[in-house]
Amino acid sequence: MKAVKYIITSMRMQQWVKNLFIFAALIFSGNLFYTIDLYLTTAGFLLFSLLASGFYIFNDIIDIQRDQLHPLKSKRPLPSGKLNKNVALTVSIILVVVSIISSYLLNQMFGMITLLYLIINIWYSYQLKTFVILDVMTISAGFVLRVVGGAVLINVPSSEWIIICTILLSLFLGFSKRRHELTILERDADVHRPVLHEYSPYFLDQMIGIVTATTVMSYALYTISDETIRKFGTKNLIYTVPFVLYGIFRYLYLVHKKEEGGNPTKLLITDVPIIINILLWILTVVIIIYGK
Repeated sequence: MKAVKYIITSMRMQQWVKNLFIFAALIFSGNLFYTIDLYLTTAGFLLFSLLASGFYIFNDIIDIQRDQLHPLKSKRPLPSGKLNKNVALTVSIILVVVSIISSYLLNQMFGMITLLYLIINIWYSYQLKTFVILDVMTISAGFVLRVVGGAVLINVPSSEWIIICTILLSLFLGFSKRRHELTILERDADVHRPVLHEYSPYFLDQMIGIVTATTVMSYALYTISDETIRKFGTKNLIYTVPFVLYGIFRYLYLVHKKEEGGNPTKLLITDVPIIINILLWILTVVIIIYGK
């Protein structure tokens, strides 16, 4: 029973929050209340989540030695020795194979996207994570694949605006995470993650500043673009911009004043102001788009 408990812990189900990006196409396509589209997107979310969990376990196996040097990651089942590596590898393979095959059966193109996601992440684990800037951009690509996958499932075109906003927002979260790692690990930072040797707090602050500004501007421009106004028949999406501003400002506050940000998912599900802000943003978007 303990093994099952440790496997579930290693699956990091709290990280499934990232896969909610799959619902972006459903919400902004105007199809939120179409039962079949809601079913397909939900199924895609679950399959993508199982795939991600399988890879998380695999990644923990690869990074056991480095994670043992991390003050928080060292407590995970694999680095701490609580979970047998062979058992973990078997579970990882099962989750990956089942999720990819099921994704292909659900939608062939979606299956190809999940396979591409897996390939990119394996490449990241073995090589891409050692390249400065490119390491965070690779993580960003994973979020884009989630958004595109959601669009493919319900057979709607991927909005260029949503893709741009996804890229910028994920870069913002990624660079903020790197900054937190530098702060918490200090001199041991490059031992745990060699690429951190190429970063500095000042350098990361510059990039965070750039993606912060462009994220807000891109979203604001999306809400007032002629394409968006024609699609939804309203100019009122502009009133959702304050929620985006507050969310980013709140996150920056947590990163700089509270020295958090190493686990974006944890903040998104534990910080009450951020949770309330996200729920209000979703509610406002749904009312504006579907209220008619």
